[in-house]
Amino acid sequence: MTKNEKNEVIEVLKDKFTQYNTFYVTNTEALTVAQIGKLRRICFDKKVELKVAKNTLIKKALESLDAEKYAGVYESLNNVTALMFSENAKEPALIISSFRTEGKTEKPVLKAAYVDGAVFVGDNQLEALKTLKGKQELLGEIIGLLQSPAKNVISGLNAGNKLAGLIKALEERAA
Repeated sequence: MTKNEKNEVIEVLKDKFTQYNTFYVTNTEALTVAQIGKLRRICFDKKVELKVAKNTLIKKALESLDAEKYAGVYESLNNVTALMFSENAKEPALIISSFRTEGKTEKPVLKAAYVDGAVFVGDNQLEALKTLKGKQELLGEIIGLLQSPAKNVISGLNAGNKLAGLIKALEERAA
């Protein structure tokens, strides 16, 4: 690989790291060509970009953007590395988990994940990443919580009208 080719790869990676707030660093070593092809198709269908690059080029791209921000990821850059870029923080975790289950394999292994400034290191973090809620889900929950008291007040007011009508009807009967 020439120096120009390496610089091009670094620039592409820098663009991806700035475009996405979430990326996963995985180990796809020992997967067959057919398995890698299947993983790529699954990622494409789920709108997750899968990129394979040399560890040194990944590290240079990250360091040129912000060396301290991505410091927790550097230790994971060893062996064969595939990067998964996604808008949805938990989608790559779901893909990895389902790929392992369907293929009855232990690969790909999660080496690290960078999610909105937080670094998750190690394959044992996969379960935690699968339960992360996306921005839209959190906004929906907040709106639901905010609407709940208003609904209770409105329902109480409506019940008050019914109660007043019932009392009035009882008064008229008594008279």
